[in-house]
Formats: sequence, C-alpha cells, structure tokens
Amino acid sequence: MRPSIRSTTLAAVLAFAAASALAHNCPNEMKAIDAKLATNPSLSADNAAKVKQLRADGEAQHKAGKHAESMKSLADAKEILGI
Repeated sequence: MRPSIRSTTLAAVLAFAAASALAHNCPNEMKAIDAKLATNPSLSADNAAKVKQLRADGEAQHKAGKHAESMKSLADAKEILGI
C-alpha cells in the first residue's frame, strides 16, 4: 500500500506544480500580446476586436484562477496576431 501513497502524493505535487507554472505564465502571455498590439499590427477590424476580447477574457480567467482557460484564450489571441 505504501507505493500507492507515494504515487498519489507525487501525482498531486506534479499537478500543483503544473497549475502553478501556468498561473505564472499568463502575465507573460498578456505582455506579449500587449507588446504586439502596441506596434499597431495590420489586422481587420474584426480580428482586432477578437484579439482584444480574447486578451480581456484571458486576464479575467487568470484572475479567477482558471489558468488553463486563460492560456487557451491568450494562445488564440497570439495566433491571430501571428506570434
């Protein structure tokens, strides 16, 4: 039974570490998007609005502790921006 407890503990520690890593990367992703937006990239009005909305969604999700969702929103914004 002891190896089972170790495995469970290890899995919990790794899950926490992964979530923590995502939490700390959200602000870097937002900074990258902000930096690209500051260069006034040539985007259609529709894509510019999408990027701004995805960026705002990502920040709100980050603040709510939904880091995986935040990273998805921010990645979608970066894809539209080409970064």
